[in-house]
Amino acid sequence: MRIIIEEHPHVLDVSELLRPEAKFVDKEVSKFRDYTVDENDPLKERVRKTYKLMHTHQTVDFVKGRHAEWLKFDHFKVTIREALEKLNDLVDESDPDLDLPNIVHAFQTAERAREEFPELDWLHLTGLIHDLGKVMAFYGEPQWAVVGDTFPVGCEWGPNIVYREDSFVDNPDGSNSKYNTKNGMYQPNCGLEQLTMSWGHDEYLYRVLKHNGCTLPEQALHMIRYHSFYPWHSGGDYHHLTNEKDEQTKQWVLMFNRYDLYTKSTTLPDIDALWPYYQGLIDKYCPGELEF
Repeated sequence: MRIIIEEHPHVLDVSELLRPEAKFVDKEVSKFRDYTVDENDPLKERVRKTYKLMHTHQTVDFVKGRHAEWLKFDHFKVTIREALEKLNDLVDESDPDLDLPNIVHAFQTAERAREEFPELDWLHLTGLIHDLGKVMAFYGEPQWAVVGDTFPVGCEWGPNIVYREDSFVDNPDGSNSKYNTKNGMYQPNCGLEQLTMSWGHDEYLYRVLKHNGCTLPEQALHMIRYHSFYPWHSGGDYHHLTNEKDEQTKQWVLMFNRYDLYTKSTTLPDIDALWPYYQGLIDKYCPGELEF
């Protein structure tokens, strides 16, 4: 499998997708996504407790309820920049790699994508806004329903979900025969688009962008929608539910992950200096106020 980017043909070796170039890494790759349990480490405990709540409460019925609540897009209207600036006040409680405001990570991701593919402005903007759905946390949504890795509800939980061994024990879907089998409520190889994902910022932002008629290409929307679906794109789970089209999607998501995951560091970008460039991209692809 390979990806060729049309504007500037560039073949990506899939074997490199999870081994980023040294210039994209500010710490050892093995140090990222460390979900080991250490009750004496406040950051690790915060992360573990967030996932425990997520894995207890993210059920089929819960997700249906969040769709009904959020997909009316009647909570607030803001520009992309206004929404991004809200992320100044958000620290992702599920993230073991960074304890800084989310807007810092947004610009880190965007700038690394821009460095490697300066001609793909849509990719730069995708990096900037990929976590924008986290604004739900400012409107009453608990972080366990906003941040963190995603997974399909309504079927057996994949073995590569973080904290899989004991964090789902209180989830009622685990004792529901409609949902606790390998395929659950889905048909084999039905495809990602047929899956009901756990509720979070990925799915919400994807829906917001579609609702508001943003003109980012399909690849960008896929990167946004599935970038947190680690059990699938990095763990190898759920292939019995995906199809051939999803394999191409996976390569785009893995490409994007080089910027999303491996740029997390305490090196701070000059956000004020970068705003004019990114405002131009916002005006091009997602102008004006958006309905959230």
